[in-house]
Amino acid sequence: MTLAKRHQAFHDLHQSGCFVIPNPWDRGSARMMAALGAKALATSSAAHAFTLGRPDLGGVTRDEALAHAEDLIAATDLPVSGDFENGFGDTAEDVAETVRLAAEIGLSGISVEDTTMVPGNAPYGFDLAVERIRAGAAAARALNRPFIFCARADGVMHGTYDLTEAIRRLQAFETAGADLLYCPVPPGKAELARILGSVSKPVNALAAGPLKTMTVAELATMGVRRISTGSQIARLTHAAIRDATTAMLADGSFAPLAHTASGDEIDALLLKGSAQ
Repeated sequence: MTLAKRHQAFHDLHQSGCFVIPNPWDRGSARMMAALGAKALATSSAAHAFTLGRPDLGGVTRDEALAHAEDLIAATDLPVSGDFENGFGDTAEDVAETVRLAAEIGLSGISVEDTTMVPGNAPYGFDLAVERIRAGAAAARALNRPFIFCARADGVMHGTYDLTEAIRRLQAFETAGADLLYCPVPPGKAELARILGSVSKPVNALAAGPLKTMTVAELATMGVRRISTGSQIARLTHAAIRDATTAMLADGSFAPLAHTASGDEIDALLLKGSAQ
C-alpha cells in the first residue's frame, strides 16, 4: 500500500466506528500485529525506550523516535502513528517542527502530551498547552494530506490535575484544531463517559488501568473511536522475560517455556505481516 493510501486509510478509521491500534516496538512485533489483523499501528515511547535499555520518561530523543518510527513504517503496509511524548520540546514551534518531521518520514499522525518530560511530569500552563496544540494542528493542516493530530491531557494519569481540568483542556484542544482527543487512564468508566460527553471530536482510550477490564465492544458502545495499548503489550512481554528467567535461575524450573509459540508459527506471522 502506498503511503498516500495509508494516510487516507488512517484518516478514514477515525471517522466512524471503533478500532484497536496496538503498539509494537520493533519490526517483528509490528509484523506479527499486522498478520493478526491490526488495521493500524502506533509507536510507544516507553516500549521503544525499553528496547534501548532505558527507562521511560524522556528516554528517547526526537531523532531516535523518528528513526524508530521510520523502521516500523517500513516493516508493514499499515499506517503508523507516532507516540511523540511532549513533541520533543516545550515551545509551540517545537511541536510544529515535530509534526513536519513526522510527516516527512511517512507517519500518518502523532500524539502530543501536555506535560513536560522531567521527573514529576508537570503540566504546561493552560495557555501554553493550548498554544502548543494550535501550532501542531496548524502544521498538520499545512501538510495538505491526511494527518491525525492527537492532543493528550495527561495530568489525570500523573496526578497533577483533576478530571475537570482535563476536560477543560480537551475542549480547548478541540477548538485549537486537534483531530483526536486523549486522556490516558481516567479513574473509571463513569469518568470516561464524562470525557466522551464533553467533546465532539473522536476520543482515544488506553487499554490500561480500570479500562483494561472492559471489552472493545463496551468501549465502542460508549462512543470511543480508537483504543490504543500503549506499552501494555511490551510490559506483558517483559513480564514473561522476568517470570521465565526467575523460574530458571532462582527456582531451577523451565516450566514457563512450555507456553512458547513454535518457530514455524512465528515465521509464518512474520512473513504474512511484512510489507509487500
